[in-house]
Amino acid sequence: MPQNSENQNIALIVAAGRGHRFSASDGNTSQETVSALPKQYQPLNGMTVLQHVLKAFENHQFISHIQVVIHPDDEELYALASQSMSKCLPPVFGGSERQTSVYEGLQALKDMNPQSILVHDAARPYISEDLISRILTALAISPSVIPVLPLTDTVKLFHEDQSSQTLPRESLKRVQTPQGFDYATLLEAHERALTIQDIFTDDASLVEHFGTEVVSVEGDEKNIKLTVESDLMETFEYRTGSGFDAHRFTDGDHVMLCGVNIPHNQTLEGHSDADVALHALTDALMGALAAGDIGEHFPMSDATNKDRNSEDFLKYAANLVTEQRAHIVNIDLTIICESPKISPYREKMVQRLAAILDMPKNRISVKATTTEKMGFTGRSEGVAAQAVTSIALPAGF
Repeated sequence: MPQNSENQNIALIVAAGRGHRFSASDGNTSQETVSALPKQYQPLNGMTVLQHVLKAFENHQFISHIQVVIHPDDEELYALASQSMSKCLPPVFGGSERQTSVYEGLQALKDMNPQSILVHDAARPYISEDLISRILTALAISPSVIPVLPLTDTVKLFHEDQSSQTLPRESLKRVQTPQGFDYATLLEAHERALTIQDIFTDDASLVEHFGTEVVSVEGDEKNIKLTVESDLMETFEYRTGSGFDAHRFTDGDHVMLCGVNIPHNQTLEGHSDADVALHALTDALMGALAAGDIGEHFPMSDATNKDRNSEDFLKYAANLVTEQRAHIVNIDLTIICESPKISPYREKMVQRLAAILDMPKNRISVKATTTEKMGFTGRSEGVAAQAVTSIALPAGF
């Protein structure tokens, strides 16, 4: 994997299309009802399609910036979709063809002169961290990389006289985005394309036309391209996970709970920062996914986890949810202790969880209770936390 550095890898998101084929057609009628919103701004699992795309690149450690190409009519829609994304550069306007839009995006990056560029269609919201990483790794040794998948159906070529021949499907592949390129190589190819009449369906075919070799990496079956409105109408199953954790008190001057620093005459003892609430919530999310527990993913035997910020654990679990095309429906967290008092910090805890998980505050509950002086928490020997969460997961995943 290439090392992260200033401007090294930039994601170029093509989001200027109008999506005129994006319709509510059920396949039984020739009429298409065009949606009022372009598909990249349609709601999907609690966010817009474009927000899912932006979030995937925002969360990848080796993507330094995101350049989005939009339609001039979509400035307000884009502003809403990108408002929480720190890596997004000011958008640029695209053209009537995809090829023109990519060119405008590349031109906007000239002063930054990135090493690599990943061109991705805004209509593919299910892009995974692993796929981005595979492309970046291959870009370290090749100027052009595309993700591909095998064909499973028989493919026939029909001629004008209606005769046909069966094509060898083992040598044919389905091509996805993001497609990765050496920035200078792709920019040069687009500039040369201005002098010819050809329109290229993707950037890989464009650089191939001018002699650049294209290599492939394994694509992702989940990385589908939304074409009609029915692509958004997934059937969900709902899963519930629970988590419990407890830590004893030791000498100190504060307690970390839900990522909030609470002054106290003791602190919680643990291998990480001992945020018992975040540990319980992390286990609840992993439980909903049947993905083990926090100890399996972040063992105490790993020295890098020593004194680690527990927000890292929760973000990791949340990314596992996203990778399964799922989303968190709600969280119910109960902190069990005699002290410190939780109520003065409850709202701040809700705000912090909402920021970490990028979800609405009205889906997050934080409560506190005591054990009426019974047990280790009743004797003020430590703090416990119990978390319950629900996630919505596309059926079949």
